Amino acid sequence: MTPGIAVEDSLRRLDLNLLVTLDALLAEHNVTRAAARLHLSQPAVSVQLAKLREAFADPLLLPGPRGMRPTARALELRQPLHEALAALGQAIAPSAAFDPAHATHTWRVAATDYGASTIVLPALARLRAAAPGTRLAVLELKPPALTRQLEQGELDLAFHAAELAPPDLRRRPLFQERYVLVARAGHPSLMRQPTLAEFCALEHAIVSPDGGGFQGATDQVLAAQGLARRVVLSVPHFLFLEAALAASDLVAMLPARQLRPGSTLQVVAPPLELPGFEMLMLWHERLHRDPAHQWLREQVAAAVAAA
Repeated sequence: MTPGIAVEDSLRRLDLNLLVTLDALLAEHNVTRAAARLHLSQPAVSVQLAKLREAFADPLLLPGPRGMRPTARALELRQPLHEALAALGQAIAPSAAFDPAHATHTWRVAATDYGASTIVLPALARLRAAAPGTRLAVLELKPPALTRQLEQGELDLAFHAAELAPPDLRRRPLFQERYVLVARAGHPSLMRQPTLAEFCALEHAIVSPDGGGFQGATDQVLAAQGLARRVVLSVPHFLFLEAALAASDLVAMLPARQLRPGSTLQVVAPPLELPGFEMLMLWHERLHRDPAHQWLREQVAAAVAAA
């Protein structure tokens, strides 16, 4: 029998309560005092001592002039056993309450630039004020790797559209988004709401997170009506798109929350109904009951609701 298998076999044959009793006996060297410490009767502790002697094939404690005297085997066991039981007690104890004022966590969240500006940015001031000793890392959202990153502890949270979110993650809806038509202020073709034909004739820009795409949800809706628009610019990030719109006569269908207060761009009601999307906060089951991560999720949700 290999050493590892021998250890596992010994542990299976030992009741954890017997080890707790042995720890008390090795501390007290007296059955009566050990029984009082364990809130058990003296006969019950005597029975457990007999089982321990059989399990360890050693008398463990021998009668002496002043109580009981530990054997050499018992002396070997005393400190490792006490430390092991203390560690086990810590492991199974209820989680301590999270104190944000003294926390030193490094939070790691994944988001697109849209998620960063509509979720992370509104939450930042709240997190800094409540937990000044913490740090926040915003990582690029990588949908194919998302479940693995959360499962392996590389991420604490992720922010993703509901229709694309992995089904095996915990989730919390944050908001429902809608699309609006956006262009530079004073755009000559948008002094009023355009007709559908005028909308299709405009030069459009699009965000393509995967890179290089020239079709999106708007094109699917138009195609269902036998129509198409002119998409002449594809970019990977909203930030560059906003700059491009401000400096040209391009237009774009953008999520309404993407435009922060103070934006110089104008918003026009589009001449077609475009389905919106729901944004979710995602996390792994392993962090679901952790007090620190519960606090983080509540802070993010509260900040987004107040934005």
